[in-house]
Amino acid sequence: MSKIYEHIYDLARPHLNTRNNDIHTNVAYRFALRLLEDEPGDPDVVIPAIICHDIGWIKLPEALHSKAFGPGFDPDLRRVHEVEGVELAREILRSVAYDPHKSREILEIIEGHDSRLEAISDSDKIVKDADKLWRVTSEGLAIDAEWFRQEPEEHLHWTAVQIDSWFFTETGRQLAWAALEKAGYTP
Repeated sequence: MSKIYEHIYDLARPHLNTRNNDIHTNVAYRFALRLLEDEPGDPDVVIPAIICHDIGWIKLPEALHSKAFGPGFDPDLRRVHEVEGVELAREILRSVAYDPHKSREILEIIEGHDSRLEAISDSDKIVKDADKLWRVTSEGLAIDAEWFRQEPEEHLHWTAVQIDSWFFTETGRQLAWAALEKAGYTP
């Protein structure tokens, strides 16, 4: 990880101490690097965006987290973490004197990384896919099943049904199906 990304991660880390976001962000970061190998995107946009995409959850009371995502979520609650995340990320990017042009795209990606149904750029596609790929890892499946109060098998099946609509890149889709098969999913 380059020094600037490390610095951004260090500044984001205190905001990731909720909702297992420390684990989630680490996994999503690794997926972003993997997606950048095969998909077009700007690492100088993707990496800071994936590091900071969920820092806004720290501003939403923990009791409301499970109502803000997953089956039957409240879209207004979900938006809170995006809007708050933009403000926190703006402060972080300014404090490291990050390129203003790239910062604008990073903040735009964070602002709609969950709620915006279309991607605004190739970099946004990678951030959206890296974020969702967490959900098909063993950690993500276990944590999400618990959050959504689903049995692991039920959650695995629910997740599999979402794959084709969730992912923007072919690489993301392929990685998701491979991870689900590894987790024991059989169609």
